[in-house]
Formats: sequence, C-alpha cells, structure tokens
Amino acid sequence: MANAVTAEVETTSMTRVTVWNENIHEQEHEAVADLYPDGIHGAIASALEERGFDAETATLQEPEHGLTEDVLAETDVLTWWGHAAHDQVADEVVSRVKERVLDGMGLIVLHSGHYSKIFRKLMGTTCSLKWREAAETERLWVVEPGHPIADGIDEYIELPETEMYGERFDIPAPDTLVFNSWFEGGEVFRSGCCYRRGAGRIFYFRPGHETYPIYHNNTVQQVLANACEWAASGDGPEPSFGNADPIEAIDESDERSVH
Repeated sequence: MANAVTAEVETTSMTRVTVWNENIHEQEHEAVADLYPDGIHGAIASALEERGFDAETATLQEPEHGLTEDVLAETDVLTWWGHAAHDQVADEVVSRVKERVLDGMGLIVLHSGHYSKIFRKLMGTTCSLKWREAAETERLWVVEPGHPIADGIDEYIELPETEMYGERFDIPAPDTLVFNSWFEGGEVFRSGCCYRRGAGRIFYFRPGHETYPIYHNNTVQQVLANACEWAASGDGPEPSFGNADPIEAIDESDERSVH
C-alpha cells in the first residue's frame, strides 16, 4: 500500500507539458517526414517523457489547434514550434495562450517560432533576424552556467549542421541570456533568452530547423527538459490586485477619492 501511495504522489506531481507543432513540413516534405516520422512534436514529447514529464501533443490541424481552454488549464508548460503557417494560427487561440502565460503557464518558443504570433505579442517587437540555410556548424556557448537551464550542459554545445540565425535579433533585452551562438559563417546570435511576462516564464531556444536532426540530439533534449522544469510555475504566493485594505492602522477619513 505504501508503494501504491508513493506511485500516486509521483504521478500527480509530474509537470504537464503540451508540445505544440504546426505539423506542416512533416506532411509536405519527405525528407522531414523521414527525419521525424512522428512529427517534430512527437520527437520532443518522447524526449520529455523519457526525462519524467507528462507530455502531450497538439497541432495546428486540430480543432482550436489543440489548445482548448481545458487543455491549457491543465498545462504547466507549452512548447511552440512553427514556421510555415504562423498566419494560420487563430488570434483567439493566441490571446488564450497569452492569458495563460500571464497567469503562470510556462512557454518555450523554439527555432522559427520567433515569428509566431504568440512570441511577437509577448515581446512587443518584430522579432526579425538574419538567416541562411547552408548546413553550417553552430556552437552554442553557455554564457550563464549557473542558470538552471544550463544544468548538466558542458561549456558549449556543438551542432554540425544547422540553419544560421544572425543578429540583429529584434527582441527586448532578455532578463537572462543563457546561450550565445557562433556560426561557421561568422555570425553570432542570442540563442537562449529568458523572460518573465506576468506570472509566466518564457524561454526562446534557437536550434531546431526541420531538415536537421536537432531534436534527436541528447544535449538539446536535456536543454528542453531543463527549460520545462524552469518554466513550470512555482508555488509562490498568489499576487493580489485592486483596492487593498491597509496592513497597518491608518486614518482613512479622507473623502477626496473619485473611485
């Protein structure tokens, strides 16, 4: 009985991650389907499950893109991969996701998700950048080794074939920059950016072009797991807003308020 109780506690305390993917390249391009037979979302969800997360998937093609109010209410962290269909994501769903982030849901934005409606809405900028697809080497340097997202990661991550993203990256200055990339062609890029919006934590992680096996890389998978753990909402005090009663005794006889 004790073991059964322990197992139940472990199950109910697992972080719930919803892995979202537009799921278009996998259906339209044989090379991508061969690389990710279960979709990019399937590869990421499987890697997270192996690391102890309760991972479910959702795609653009599902009703409400799989991001219903009920799904989001049960989601601790949402990961987002999009590229070819940013404009097909319904504004109503984007607003719904934004409100959940402000309320405390974590958001991990991946690779070309920098142009997603949700990331641009939360950043308030164009999120534009330079890019080049030439299967070149990328070296992601850990510039904040004490950050939880860098836990267990060596001094740098080297990816032999990637799509280049280069500065200027039109984003607000990150609260914390965890990774900074160098590319074989000479560019650099802020590749691991942490933000807080409302009660929610946001992490942008650059690697992940669909024609390269980025999400099969064990170290990349570990970064994603670390990021999900970091972004999951904590158990801190619930903030209160609006008109507040005084904590200490004060004279409240002033009647000049118009509220």
